Amino acid sequence: MKQLPLTGLRAFEAAARTGSFRAAADLIGVTPSAVSHAIRSLEYALQTSLFFREGRKVGLTAQGDVLLRHVQLGFEELIRGIAAVSGQNRMLLRLHCAPSFAAQWLVPRLPRLLADTAGLEVRVAASVNFSRFRADEFDVDIVYGADVAERYAHSRHPRLVVLPLGEETVTPLCCPALAARIRTPRDLLGETLIESDNKGVRWPAWFAANGLPPPEPHGPRFDRSFLSISAAADGLGVALESTRLAERELASGRLMRPLPAARDVAYVGHFLTFPYAERYRLELLVLTGWLAAELGISLDLGNAGSGG
Repeated sequence: MKQLPLTGLRAFEAAARTGSFRAAADLIGVTPSAVSHAIRSLEYALQTSLFFREGRKVGLTAQGDVLLRHVQLGFEELIRGIAAVSGQNRMLLRLHCAPSFAAQWLVPRLPRLLADTAGLEVRVAASVNFSRFRADEFDVDIVYGADVAERYAHSRHPRLVVLPLGEETVTPLCCPALAARIRTPRDLLGETLIESDNKGVRWPAWFAANGLPPPEPHGPRFDRSFLSISAAADGLGVALESTRLAERELASGRLMRPLPAARDVAYVGHFLTFPYAERYRLELLVLTGWLAAELGISLDLGNAGSGG
């Protein structure tokens, strides 16, 4: 494998991101001729053309587009590695989060994130509102709801990144005592069904997926998933909830899936959002890398979608 100069790769990434050798030079603190020379040397070493010219602008060739994806991922890993071993500069991450995701999934894992990243300080606020990133109060938001892109379209922020945090499985959950008497989806018609009022997937959708008409709502109602999960674990009834949010209760045996062979509903419920201009900020790179590893998904900032 050829030994490629890091300066050339840095110039290449900056030019690809800005679409201009001059803008890339300003970004990395060198002259435009130095950027041009570094990229020519890189193209010579690779024996391929990475850019085509359009007046004063430059665009990526197909080979350049492929290289950019890998270079950006490589730089992200490099930054995360430096952050993990450096204790000289403290990093502050101000995170807003949907309440149930914060209580059931995020906060129990924070000790691992903090242990892996020296110097990181995390401040978490939880509510059903979503950050508009206008007053610089939060750096990132984990939002619940499939309509997140539409809601952010009215935020008047120039550009926001919206990254889906993978599919969640929604299934009936109950305590072991109730699970013992539930054998088929039809058995649920005789049970107390806990209603989660703000859930994206409700009981009618689950019964329809299993070929049954839903019963009339008759069980206790909660406006947060973490309350429904807690109620089900305490034997109040059967909740229709995300296995991601209930994973601690499932692991401990306080909750069970009484119908593992039934047709459950999978959907994307949570999204990571932050200003597009901040996507390569160190704290965000650390957070996105950690989330991707914990969730077993890919979060590619180089091809991040945006709205707003």
